[in-house]
Amino acid sequence: MRALQQDHARRRELEGLMFDAPERTRVLTIANQKGGVGKTSTTVNLAAALAQGGMKVLVIDVDPQGNASTALGIDHHAEVASMYEVLVESTPMAEVIQACPDIDNLWCAPATIDLSGAEIELVAMVARENRLRGAIRDLLAERESSGADRLDYVLIDCPPSLGLLTVNALVAAREVLIPIQCEYYALEGLTLLLRNIDLIRAHLNPELVVSTILLTMYDARTRLAAQVAQDVREHFPAETLETTIPRSVRISEAPSYGQTVLSYDPTSSGALAYRAAARELSTRPAV
Repeated sequence: MRALQQDHARRRELEGLMFDAPERTRVLTIANQKGGVGKTSTTVNLAAALAQGGMKVLVIDVDPQGNASTALGIDHHAEVASMYEVLVESTPMAEVIQACPDIDNLWCAPATIDLSGAEIELVAMVARENRLRGAIRDLLAERESSGADRLDYVLIDCPPSLGLLTVNALVAAREVLIPIQCEYYALEGLTLLLRNIDLIRAHLNPELVVSTILLTMYDARTRLAAQVAQDVREHFPAETLETTIPRSVRISEAPSYGQTVLSYDPTSSGALAYRAAARELSTRPAV
C-alpha cells in the first residue's frame, strides 16, 4: 500500500515535467565491472526519461552484446554501421547514429557483434584509449558548425569489464554514473571500480569524476537492501541519488519488446523511478 501511495504521489509530481538543459553537453559513462547490476537498464531508461523531459540525448553503446541498442529498438545486426566502424575505422559517428523509434529527441550509436573483436584491433592503434573521446568531440563540433541542435546528454553504456572499450568510455567522459545493486558484494565491487577510475584519472583523463551513484534492484521488503543502501549513502553521501530503482518485472520485460520501460509501461513503479532519477540528475550541477 505504501508503494502504491508513493507511485501515485510521484506520478502527480512528474506529470508533464520538463527539465532545464545543462550549460554544455554532459557526457556520462555508466560503468560497473560487476555484471547484472542494471547498467544497460539504467542507461536506456535514464536516457528515455531525460528525452521525455525535453532533453536531446544520445546513447553510445560500446558493449558488444548490444543490449542498449536492442532496448531502444535500434537495428544492430552484423551489416549495420556501428561503433565498431567509429572506433576501428574512424567513421564519423554522425553516420552510424539512428533515431529511437518510440521517443523523440533520443538517438543511439549502436553496437554490433563486430565490437567483440575491436578490443584486439585497438591494441595496435596509436592513442587507442582516445578513439571514443575524439569521435564524440568531432560529433559535437560538427553539430555546432552545421547549426544542428546541441546534444544535452551523451550516455555511454560499457561492457562489464575493464578492457579497452570501457577504458575508451571512461576517457571520453567527464562524469561516471555507477549503478549499484542493493545486494551483498556490491561494495566490494565498488572499491575495485573506484581504484580503476583513480588510475584512469591519474594517467588518461584528469577531469573524470564519479558524480552519481544510483541504487538499483532495491527490494524494500528485505533488510539486506536497506543495509546496503545505508552503507552506500554513508560512504558516498554527496554522490548517491535519493531515488532508488525498485526490483521490477516490467524493467526486465521491456527490452524483449525492443522498448524502454517508459514506453512499455509508463505508469509502472520502475518507469516512475527512472523519471524521478532523471529529474534528480538534471538538477545536479555538471562537473
